[in-house]
Amino acid sequence: MSVTVKWRGQISEGKLMAKRVGVIGGGQLAWMLASAAKTLGIELTVQTANSDDPAVAIAHHALFAPIDDAVATTHLATQTDVITFENEFVDLAALDHQDICFRPSLASLKPLLDKYQQRCFLRECNLSTPQFWALETAPSPRFPVVLKTRRHGYDGQGTFIIKNQADWETTLHMLENRPLLVEEFVPFERELAAIAARSQTGEIVVYPVVETQQTDQVCRWVIAPAAIAAETAAEIDAIARTLLDRLEAVGVFGIEFFLAANGRVLVNEIAPRTHNSGHFSLDACVTSQFEQQLRAVSELPLGSPALTSDGAVMVNLLGYETAQSDYLEKRQHLAALPNAFVHWYGKSRSRPGRKLGHVTVLLEAPSPTKLYDQAAHVVKTIEGIWYGS
Repeated sequence: MSVTVKWRGQISEGKLMAKRVGVIGGGQLAWMLASAAKTLGIELTVQTANSDDPAVAIAHHALFAPIDDAVATTHLATQTDVITFENEFVDLAALDHQDICFRPSLASLKPLLDKYQQRCFLRECNLSTPQFWALETAPSPRFPVVLKTRRHGYDGQGTFIIKNQADWETTLHMLENRPLLVEEFVPFERELAAIAARSQTGEIVVYPVVETQQTDQVCRWVIAPAAIAAETAAEIDAIARTLLDRLEAVGVFGIEFFLAANGRVLVNEIAPRTHNSGHFSLDACVTSQFEQQLRAVSELPLGSPALTSDGAVMVNLLGYETAQSDYLEKRQHLAALPNAFVHWYGKSRSRPGRKLGHVTVLLEAPSPTKLYDQAAHVVKTIEGIWYGS
């Protein structure tokens, strides 16, 4: 069906192949996808087990089933033109023989879902990563060392920085019978990330490289763009393009990096979906990562990833207590900050470390140094309001 698509004030002739998009998952990433879908005139259906998940309230339809329920996903396929993913906790083996249009494809996901296999894939691509071993082949650990569950780890869950033999033995006992990955501990200078998208035709766009700050392996804030050398930014751009081409990926991918003190760039992890490090794009880029994901999987032209201001800082609003609250007063204080945009995920239950929302503040500064100083001040202000003094 030929259509005329309005695209950021321009008219772009294209062929909209997928007006109905299914999403496996119903959390905040799907919620932000659903909002972008309304802008593009796309009908979004989410598959999720929980009726109170954020995306359920604004998606066109919801199919209530566990995200790894392949039978439910087969039913989802009858209601949609293409299926994409909010998370990677799917049962690939069960889905593999279904005649369903997945974007990214299951073949693109296969090398990435197991963290050990992902490391092997990066090595095959001749890309630098931390040294790694499957637990059963690992040498005696030299502390500190990193221990990871090979599947289903996110927001710090499943990642352990082990500092001594006693902690090593205790953690191994706790994770007994789970496949594990052992990695060298990298004394990095900074953690960086890049969002990249690839279309069905092989077009690739890469968003500005960002710096991220992690606490207990959970992202606290993101500064865009990262204050790094032009050569480093170009290297990361090239890595992102190499990965997406090698995977023949369609959609948005989040790629995390370590920057070592000697300037060496190491790939840390690849997420085959929209990613927390790209949330700033909702308010600070011509095209958000969520609109970009829908453009890629629906065969619309990819949008510009360019910043619309000198920079931006994104701060996650993490749970700091076990409670039921909408924290309305704090959100109002945050929204009153200059150039601030508050995104609240509609979760009624808080627990320590849970992502409840995020705040993006647009920055204007004459130099990268001034931008970084401004961002640091904004982070301190937001966290002071949110967590208290």
